[in-house]
Amino acid sequence: MGQKTHPRGLRLGIIETWDSKWYGEKEYADWLHEDLKIQSYVKEQLFRAGISKVEIERYPDKCVVHIHTARPGIVIGRRGTEVEKLTADLERLIGKSVRIVIEEIKRPELDAQLVAEGIALQLERRAAHKVAMKKAVAAAVRMGAEGIKILCGGRLGGIEMARKEKELAGRVPLGTLRANIDYGFAEANTTYGKIGVKTWIFKGEVIGKPEIKEEKPTVGFPTTETGQRIDLSSRARETQESAVESPRREKRRERRPSGEQPARDRRPRQRTDRAGRRPIDGRREMGRRERRPSGGRPAPTRSGENRPRRNPPHE
Repeated sequence: MGQKTHPRGLRLGIIETWDSKWYGEKEYADWLHEDLKIQSYVKEQLFRAGISKVEIERYPDKCVVHIHTARPGIVIGRRGTEVEKLTADLERLIGKSVRIVIEEIKRPELDAQLVAEGIALQLERRAAHKVAMKKAVAAAVRMGAEGIKILCGGRLGGIEMARKEKELAGRVPLGTLRANIDYGFAEANTTYGKIGVKTWIFKGEVIGKPEIKEEKPTVGFPTTETGQRIDLSSRARETQESAVESPRREKRRERRPSGEQPARDRRPRQRTDRAGRRPIDGRREMGRRERRPSGGRPAPTRSGENRPRRNPPHE
């Protein structure tokens, strides 16, 4: 029999933690179903935002929902209208006070769930499965993944016989408990059936006890480490990018000597022949050089003299 286990469930309590953080005795079943409702509702409403996972924390008087997304601007909306609407919907769904915390995913190419959903979306649009898998593998390796494995199963290409296709790069040690392996699963609903997509991404090994960093999460609007609010408008982003100088430009400034630069010599260079011996004039002769054709015949003139007739008269 097979010995396959869920990569994250196998590492719970070692280097992984739970998505739902609360303790309940009599309320356990009710809270569990509430968490499942919240997660499914958020995924359905914000599918375009690239939701990787939804973490839930419960307190005596409120419920905190952490949304990990690759596009925080879509979740927040213009002036925070979308996040306020989502908060009201969740409060109506579970009947309790809800607070939403948005956490941005910096590198979505290294998130297994987002990679699987991206491939599934391409398969629904009738893209070639091999091309989609190879692009995802190349992007993950380019962003620094130590290994990635993608498995697609179903009626690939629309053929009647179902099969599996796998794409692998680097190493993915599933049996190593200290290996930080991210796992994602998605399904593509095509016209000829469902196609499953599984993704494993190996991000390195965790040596020793993992450090828990207390980061200030983003509530409503994303902020920087200093607490300054990030403007998600396109104009502000362009100005921020233009204000930051590239390191190449700084290096060029350091190499450039201080003081006035010598004036460029505007005089035209003197052209020479191929051997470099004598200078030649830039102007070329307008007329053609008279060449004597082979056979010893004189070159024909413009008037047509000495030009042989094609069909000489019969004598």
